[in-house]
Amino acid sequence: MQNSTLIRAKALRSQLDACAKDLGLTIVGVTSAEPFTEEAKVASARLGDGLMGNLPWYTEERIQRGAHPTTILPGARSIISIAASYYSEQTGTRGSGRVARYAWGRDYHNVLKKRLKQLVAKLSQQLEHPIAHKVYVDDGPMMDRSVAHRAGVGFFGKNTMILTEVGSWTFLGQIITDLELVPDAPSQKSCGSCTKCMPACPTGAIVAPYVIDSNRCISYLTIEHRGPIPRELRPLIADWIFGCDLCQDVCPVNTVRGKTVGDDAFAPNPDWSSLDPISVLALDEESFRARFQGNPIRRATWEGLRRNACVVLGNLGDAGAIPSLVIALLDASALVRGHAAWALGQIGGTEVERALLAAQETETDPWVLEEIELALTPNIKQENPDAQH
Repeated sequence: MQNSTLIRAKALRSQLDACAKDLGLTIVGVTSAEPFTEEAKVASARLGDGLMGNLPWYTEERIQRGAHPTTILPGARSIISIAASYYSEQTGTRGSGRVARYAWGRDYHNVLKKRLKQLVAKLSQQLEHPIAHKVYVDDGPMMDRSVAHRAGVGFFGKNTMILTEVGSWTFLGQIITDLELVPDAPSQKSCGSCTKCMPACPTGAIVAPYVIDSNRCISYLTIEHRGPIPRELRPLIADWIFGCDLCQDVCPVNTVRGKTVGDDAFAPNPDWSSLDPISVLALDEESFRARFQGNPIRRATWEGLRRNACVVLGNLGDAGAIPSLVIALLDASALVRGHAAWALGQIGGTEVERALLAAQETETDPWVLEEIELALTPNIKQENPDAQH
């Protein structure tokens, strides 16, 4: 930058920081709109290696688009990166299905995107001219974590989370803009030799430092995954009904810095901070939509959340759940019926055996029949050790 341009860019940055602070956005960084070439290579390799799970929307085309900000906004010069803390202490549980902390409050997509648009409007008003921009909050092709790292907002943890000055309990957002702003230096911090997050993952999803196999990640399996949860992973999900926080809970950076009170806009709602899996299993679709209106839990879908509820009930092993699971054996969704059969098999007993045998007589879906058969086998052995002969 030439000297006069640099002075204008620094003045713009001061205005940006002041406007952001007025809106409660205290973690702000800036980077250039230069391509994210190396980051795209890494993302493409993970996609090619099958580590991204089954996400139809996560394609090579999306990676390349996100890696080139000027294709998203022609004339882009800078990217503003922000992080907003959502941390809050557990407010008390009303059920036995754990929910990831980020979903205890209102949907961050809507809250944060509105605030970033307000930031653009406020800055435009001060500059007395409109600003060309694109705003993203985990809802577009932008490589949000790579942007945050290059903008100095934080550094990559070995669990792939961005660790900011208040830890990793943060939502990330970006504004691509035609403003020429002074970029921040990328964070030079790192996890050092710490690997606490890796053994904390019960499914072994952190397959190497900075590498996640989504196919094994509890968050992916309970939120984005639309099919059956692999049988060998179901017991490892334990009581997580939506998402997972285990790798963040053990992170020393979060222990030291992550207790910062989060933004009031994301304050926890007791109806969302934990869920009774039996109540979830009983929800009809309309009730599901109404209960989780304005909350990220809707991302799991009605069918997916009830599938998760079956897994949690099977892992809890409470015989009190048997009546609800028996009803679920007749559900319209094969996905729910199959996981209900598995859950009943985990609980076991004569009542369960009778229900599974009755379901076996009327079931027509091959996968559900397989689940029933596998659920019956340990039951029959338990009740009649000689049955296998």
